[in-house]
Amino acid sequence: MKLDMNNQTTTERKMGVLAVEKRRYPRYTAEFPLDYARIDDKGTYGGMIANVSEGGLLVYLPQRIEMGAVLKIEILYVQGLEFNTIKAVAKIVWSDLAAKESYGEYRYGLQFLHIDEKEFDRLINLLKEIGK
Repeated sequence: MKLDMNNQTTTERKMGVLAVEKRRYPRYTAEFPLDYARIDDKGTYGGMIANVSEGGLLVYLPQRIEMGAVLKIEILYVQGLEFNTIKAVAKIVWSDLAAKESYGEYRYGLQFLHIDEKEFDRLINLLKEIGK
């Protein structure tokens, strides 16, 4: 049996915590404004995107919204010299209502429910740009 300087065996020293990413799509940190509205509401509100992937978004919104709510969203961004938008329908799949105390806004995880092919192509191009 070999001991190292901390009186640990070689096997003990190699033990540790392994964190495995379980997400289907990689997340990209991004700060973009977001317009959103409930499907059944005409009012449009603004929020902020904190990260984005092919499957959804992490957003900060000024309103408290229940889990499972479906939102029409529009991601607003500039690419090169062009102003662009990506429109989709997303569902709130998790919330961190305690974030209101820390950040002044509520934090939500949104999962895309519907995004047209043209809009999805824009999203993929945006993710490639962010990933550079």
